[in-house]
Amino acid sequence: DTMIDAAELVDNEFLRQFELKINDNLAKIEYSHQERKIFLTKLFVPEIDNQEDFTEEFLTIVLESIKERNINVVPTSPIIAKFIRRHRRYKAMLPVGIRI
Repeated sequence: DTMIDAAELVDNEFLRQFELKINDNLAKIEYSHQERKIFLTKLFVPEIDNQEDFTEEFLTIVLESIKERNINVVPTSPIIAKFIRRHRRYKAMLPVGIRI
């Protein structure tokens, strides 16, 4: 049962972050873009109930949206790296030679 509508995800290219409004707060993942890679550098999720479930869903939606663009992901945020380790289907999005 999802809390989030994927359509609500915003890729704010100016601030280089994915954004999602939750209640009156903003969850975000900061990124930097180089060639065919996107580096996910920082995750910020506001203090909310069921924060862990929300974080899982937020990361899933962001990774699915990146997957559609067919670019590689390099998670430099430990939380995001841990998520990708746990969800093996996203490991294919890592650039060749990158271990997490």
